[in-house]
Amino acid sequence: MPEAPSVPKVELPSAQEVKEDVVEATKSSLHSLRALAAGGVGGVCAVIVGHPFDLVKVRMQTAEKGVYSGAIDVVRKTIAREGLRRGLYAGVSAPLVGVTPMFAVSFWGYDMGKNLVKTFSTVEKNQYSVAQVSAAGFFSAIPMTAITAPFERVKVLLQIQGQKELKPGEKPKYSGGIDVVRQLYKEGGIRSVFRGSAMTLARDGPGSAAYFATYEVIKRRLTPKKEDGSPGELSLSAVMVAGGAAGVAMWIPVFPIDSVKSRLQSAEGRPTIGGVVREVYGKGGIKAFFPGFGPALARAVPANAATFLGVELAHKAFSKMFD
Repeated sequence: MPEAPSVPKVELPSAQEVKEDVVEATKSSLHSLRALAAGGVGGVCAVIVGHPFDLVKVRMQTAEKGVYSGAIDVVRKTIAREGLRRGLYAGVSAPLVGVTPMFAVSFWGYDMGKNLVKTFSTVEKNQYSVAQVSAAGFFSAIPMTAITAPFERVKVLLQIQGQKELKPGEKPKYSGGIDVVRQLYKEGGIRSVFRGSAMTLARDGPGSAAYFATYEVIKRRLTPKKEDGSPGELSLSAVMVAGGAAGVAMWIPVFPIDSVKSRLQSAEGRPTIGGVVREVYGKGGIKAFFPGFGPALARAVPANAATFLGVELAHKAFSKMFD
């Protein structure tokens, strides 16, 4: 009679191993939650500081040629027509509501991206290379796009409607962010609300890669060394310098894509990416893809300095509270 096949022994993990796995998983989850919350704090700081610059950029990108002579002219005409607070902060409700989850998801995505990089490549002494940081930064843009695209669509429409001269008794088309979403959905469904998603990802993928890589590189160079050679504590001013530089590095390679995105999201009807590119190029060649470039860079420095300052301060606060 043939012998019954032997059943392989399955070794169950010990109670200590299970406990260690649970502790490690809990630490990872808490770290992700901290990244999420810190990103939200940084995002609110970015909007408060940077929104007026962003409004100038969008209006220069979407206005017809000759409407404004430059960034200062946009500011002057906006304040004269709409007042200081209401004018320079037109459309701020959409990014303020959306920016907390947007930046939160961005920094959470960056944290997840670094975990993925560590899974598929070797990280020496927990020090990520520039290429590894860039890959993690690109990954952060993927989940963020689902939030960024519709909120930027709303923001752009609210920002540009202030350019229209209203007739006596005429009311603006949109009364606020919720009204924009309602009208867009009525006109073209969910597809209309999310118009510009592909261009948003095309902008934020490489932009985020440059953003986080620049921040990490400059942060490391500015970090003082202790006597034993280990990295010391980075000053808040150094954090702001690294954050401002990261913002500039993000915009330089992707600004033309942002111009196309703004046009696409503000156009009436059902425009295509190719059609918008041809239209913009036809009006002024390559130069036509760069209106508002100055305000964008001017905004990038204080807004992103504020972003990373908020993120770093939030992380320090979490460490004091929970560590």
